Amino acid sequence: MTVVPRLVLSAPSSGHGKSVLAIGLLAALAERDLPVVGFKIGPDPVDAAYLGVAAGRPGRNLDPNLVGPQRLGRLFAHGAADAGFALVQGTMGLYDSVSGRPEEESTAAVAAALRSPVVLAVDVSAMGQSVAALVHGFRSYDEQVWLGGVILTQVASSRHESMLRDALDDVGVPVYGALRRHELPPVLPSRRHGVVPALRREAEVLRAVRRLGEAAAGTVDLDRLLVLARSAPRLAAEPTLVAESALVTGAALAADPARVALAAGPALALGSPPTGVLPLNAGVGPAGAEPTRPLPAAGGAEATVVVETIGSARPVGAAVAAGGGTADPAGVVPGVVGGESTVALAARPPGAVAGAARPVVALAGGPGGSYSYPETAELLRAAGAEVVLVDPLRDEKLPPGTRALVVGGGLPESYAEQLSTNRRLCIAVAELARTGRPVLAEGAGLLWLARDLDGLPMCGVLDATATRRDGLVVGYRRATSRTDSVIAASGAVLTGYKQHSVVLTPRAGRQPAWSWDGGAPEGFVWRGVHASQLTLHWAADPGIAARLVAAAAAPDAPR
Repeated sequence: MTVVPRLVLSAPSSGHGKSVLAIGLLAALAERDLPVVGFKIGPDPVDAAYLGVAAGRPGRNLDPNLVGPQRLGRLFAHGAADAGFALVQGTMGLYDSVSGRPEEESTAAVAAALRSPVVLAVDVSAMGQSVAALVHGFRSYDEQVWLGGVILTQVASSRHESMLRDALDDVGVPVYGALRRHELPPVLPSRRHGVVPALRREAEVLRAVRRLGEAAAGTVDLDRLLVLARSAPRLAAEPTLVAESALVTGAALAADPARVALAAGPALALGSPPTGVLPLNAGVGPAGAEPTRPLPAAGGAEATVVVETIGSARPVGAAVAAGGGTADPAGVVPGVVGGESTVALAARPPGAVAGAARPVVALAGGPGGSYSYPETAELLRAAGAEVVLVDPLRDEKLPPGTRALVVGGGLPESYAEQLSTNRRLCIAVAELARTGRPVLAEGAGLLWLARDLDGLPMCGVLDATATRRDGLVVGYRRATSRTDSVIAASGAVLTGYKQHSVVLTPRAGRQPAWSWDGGAPEGFVWRGVHASQLTLHWAADPGIAARLVAAAAAPDAPR
């Protein structure tokens, strides 16, 4: 059970000021030295990044489409751990759903899943007493939604405010604040810059957040709002990142070695996709059994990793390895097996040094975080990686000892010129990919790996040309993996999100990454590279991090 004071901030539709209001509320409460955290419903990393600036800790996304409704409670509890207040910023209108399933995907559905009161931000610039009818309708529409009150925006005058408050009082709806038309100014950088200004903590961003916090502090009754947030009941969810997999570090395993058994051949070549890819949700037997999956090893021999349910009293090494492979606590990687809490160990061939250093995974981003969802770095660390940020716009080389690179979907397309001019890093990335190390790129990360974008040279890892066009491709895709990789085994189905204005020629390589209904195959799988304009949330399949770290930790293939 989790106790977190929380609110969901929504609106009748887009355009009522909930984004800047959410930032202002978090900034105002953080100024009181209250530990706060912000969440954004849906896939948009930009709003989440600015919520993170306001809160002083990573802003996170709660997307039922990407991770599944059943995971929302755990992800919320994990992200809100130790917080004194959590604010969840809604998407669109309270009952809206992009894909037509409001009972699962709307802000209202998320609020119900989190058992959280909802505060409605209402733009009243062209409204008088009718605001009472509007809010009453939203309150009555779904009995599962707890509408705790409203905050009025774009109020014209004191007389206007009194009129609105009287009308809402007649229907028993509390008003927690009223902001004049000049009090929520458009002070944030243009959205075309994406998350970059927030991750860089640019002075313009810090000034904007401070100004919005001052506006909220001067117009919203924060004490009453906290009383409402603290009335939210206990949430039946534990603050674990994923329930299906045990996030066990090497140190934790060393302290409690009776948690995992491993059998492996002498040379488990996990670093040569598609051979050596371990889909931890494959080969599943009955609960409590020892599901196994043979993996191609060097020289054509077969190696088998045995995965046991957590809680088994069987000690490490109890399963005898055919070729003398041994279990290495530093190689623990989490995975999803049969819905049970399980963990797998990467094999350590005979002669390998025990307790080897954690493999370095470079994660593209800036000083304030990465272009990936925050859970990506957390899952990678839990899987045994040393995660080091690399800024593709400024850093001229990869971190020392880099064994894998991840470029998340938050990298904006608008920074093509800066990406292109950073030739030294482009060369380093191309060399990493050429050696077969894992390089995973989503969204504009794929464009960075291409030969060129609008004539600007990129990394040249992929033989593809990118061209910017008018219009925007936006939407979810239920995608089927077309090629084995560390992301997914061929045939696996995952839900991702696309948002781009750039098209590639060709759209896919000889080994495509994905296909979906109504669309041609898309993306590229080559050696250790997996690149696509589809963005995933790794909490939906934590085995991605496990497979990536296993591949990163594997010895270099002989040349």
